[in-house]
Amino acid sequence: MKVLLVFAHPEPRSLNGALRDVAVAEMEALGHEVRVSDLYARGWKSHVDGADFPALPPEARLKVPGASRDAFVGDGLTADVAAEIEKLRWADTLILQFPLWWFSMPAILKGWVDRVFAYGFAYGVGEHSNDRWGDRYGEGSLTGKKAMLMVTAGGWREHYSARGINGPIEDLLFPIHHGILFYPGYQVLPPFVVYQADRFGERDFESAARRLRERLRTLDTATPMPYRRQNAGDYTIPECELRPGLEDAGGSGFALHLYDDGKR
Repeated sequence: MKVLLVFAHPEPRSLNGALRDVAVAEMEALGHEVRVSDLYARGWKSHVDGADFPALPPEARLKVPGASRDAFVGDGLTADVAAEIEKLRWADTLILQFPLWWFSMPAILKGWVDRVFAYGFAYGVGEHSNDRWGDRYGEGSLTGKKAMLMVTAGGWREHYSARGINGPIEDLLFPIHHGILFYPGYQVLPPFVVYQADRFGERDFESAARRLRERLRTLDTATPMPYRRQNAGDYTIPECELRPGLEDAGGSGFALHLYDDGKR
């Protein structure tokens, strides 16, 4: 298996840095090919602006989707973005590793998504009509590949439970799982989450490292999260609303977009 790990933490000596090293060593020991994109180490540009589209005339108004489309189609993306897209095409599995900051990913990682998930590559793909609303949510350029999050959180596991003050971790990660990864076609594996990251001792790390190794041994066999595919019949087109009656099977809120039996 070919694995791309995108690492987003500013301190290589952090818990995240140590877990990254454990992950890379374990995956290589299992025979996987691994590439790491260390965003902070590379000084990744985290914002989209006109510099991302060199062919855009200086006097032109920047409309990001259109400029992204033209750059992608015309082979005019900047070298750093083009290199990351090539890595995504190469990889069978994508791992995004980051600390949960303010209930989301660090800005540098969001900027990686903003710039690398170009129009015509990760979105804006496929037919848009009364019968089909693009190749997205289970379809798209990255269909057939897997993705997983490795996340550290400062709070307790209970803080991120169904009744926890921070809300369920599944809900907090839904915009990434469903809106960033499932959208262009990834099969999304359940996340690997480490809690109380700021209070780790040596025994805590040994336990987390053991759990991580065990988890990585299942990359080939783990069951993806059973998200409903947009064009498979559960949603009306072009409204893209869940059909009446299906809410009874999937609970409420974000869980509406999961099959309750995990078979489809």
